[in-house]
Amino acid sequence: MNLLQQFRPAAVLLAASLLAAAAPAQTSTWKIDPVHSGVEFKIRHLGVSNVRGTFSHPTGFVHLDDKDITKSSVEATIDTTTVNTNEPNRDTHLKSPDFFNVAQFPTMTFKSTSLSKSGGKLMLTGDLTLAGVTKPVTLTLDGPAPPQTDAKGLTRSGFSATGTLHRSDFNFGSKYKAPVLGDDVDFTIDIEMDKQP
Repeated sequence: MNLLQQFRPAAVLLAASLLAAAAPAQTSTWKIDPVHSGVEFKIRHLGVSNVRGTFSHPTGFVHLDDKDITKSSVEATIDTTTVNTNEPNRDTHLKSPDFFNVAQFPTMTFKSTSLSKSGGKLMLTGDLTLAGVTKPVTLTLDGPAPPQTDAKGLTRSGFSATGTLHRSDFNFGSKYKAPVLGDDVDFTIDIEMDKQP
């Protein structure tokens, strides 16, 4: 074996290492901005009208794969004590053990398990933990928006997610069957997020 043949494997490994070091990172981490993010929901009441409400200040992180969006992931937390339907007595009831039981479960969480493309849309599936019960839900995503960088160098993006969950899946508010309260809860999540260094 000549000298060139002896050093060829080492040269190949060195070149591969240099290329890997020079390649840009495939993932970026984004922090959900609680001030500019929120959740809205809607549920049928007595089969004749809709009751709408909100949660404020969600927190969490989005991990974006810059080369393959379907490899991205989301983890988020929603403060159930912020539930607001613009009716104080109803909000107090929603915070009670009949519903969110905020004394025992002050948050609900979502952790994604897969992200896929379907019909030109992104479909995000994950585990939602609500009042101590964890079940899968699927959200339809609009976004993420093209990133915008301000004069201070902060880069922002965002997206919206819509979906429907079934109360019966989570044994949520089980005292109140349809038509008193509908089983379907429609919701929209609007997220603004800041890119992390």
